[in-house]
Amino acid sequence: MPFLRRVITGHWQLICLTLVIVLLWSTPAVLPLRILTVFLHETSHAIVTLATGGEVLNLTIDPYEGGSVTSRGGNRFLTLSAGYTGSLFIGAALFVIALRTDWDRRILALFGALTLFVAALYIRDLFAFGFTLVTGAMMLATARYLSLAVNDMTLRIIGISSMIYAPLDIWDDTIARSYLRSDARMMAEDIGGTTVVWGGLWLAISLAVIGITLRYGLGKSSNISLRRKV
Repeated sequence: MPFLRRVITGHWQLICLTLVIVLLWSTPAVLPLRILTVFLHETSHAIVTLATGGEVLNLTIDPYEGGSVTSRGGNRFLTLSAGYTGSLFIGAALFVIALRTDWDRRILALFGALTLFVAALYIRDLFAFGFTLVTGAMMLATARYLSLAVNDMTLRIIGISSMIYAPLDIWDDTIARSYLRSDARMMAEDIGGTTVVWGGLWLAISLAVIGITLRYGLGKSSNISLRRKV
């Protein structure tokens, strides 16, 4: 009981925020966050493609939480692995930055600028361009005009959403519906193994990353002090 009391006292804001996101998860209220996580997934593919010597031709997302990257070259194993794991690592990093630093404005501004950069270079279809344009502009405006507490909360929301979405999406796309044309299916075709094996491996990695993030990122208290974060 003393341990539970300390957890609730030190992290009650985060517990409430997570519960709200989970309760609203299947509603339109959280749809923009789910689409943003898909954008992070596809952007992770693009980043690793470029980092391993490939070329990104096009990146797209849609209102039904789908997305794709058209590319040439790059390391196939790393680029296929980067989607689920990359979006999760980005979300976990944003979450820890929000909890443990006061870099919130700078990080959100950088995130917004990179979102607009990706939109300008690689996105061609109307929905994806409009979504990333509005999202990037809102991030920059939040970083410029709103309080540090709001910026902190924004990063927390994105981070939590990414950590919720990644394992759920891996389970749904690669294990529960292994017949889908997912990253795991393409990995099985190109590298070997089965869709379920790759999905199970990525699921285990995602759960481990979430566990490590919570274990070492939360600290004794994660509550936002409005007097400090102004």
